[in-house]
Amino acid sequence: MRQQRGIALSGLLFWGIVIALVAVLGMKVTPEYMDYFKIQKSVKAVAAEANGKTLTEIRAAYEKYASVNQISSVKGTDLDISKDGNEIVIAFEYEKRIPLFWNISLSIDFQGSSSGR
Repeated sequence: MRQQRGIALSGLLFWGIVIALVAVLGMKVTPEYMDYFKIQKSVKAVAAEANGKTLTEIRAAYEKYASVNQISSVKGTDLDISKDGNEIVIAFEYEKRIPLFWNISLSIDFQGSSSGR
């Protein structure tokens, strides 16, 4: 007699649920990381143009980038602007809480800077 090959229904259901959970997690987390990278890109662009500008002008320049890129997580007032030598360094940090399902949420702390460090 030949041996049967295949997957059991319980194994199929288990792996189906695991794949579905990973897909849902990916669909909910990916937009937040895309926003983070948009913020990082905007901060670096503003810092590159910031020499000789006041804090108010730097914050206003970031707000323009944020409105174009539809960024609402970090406002111009949330930026930490400092000077390291002759270079303007703009840093930010924020927390994002992503509801997954029922009463389960994922909390991610984002932080970044215009410097390479």
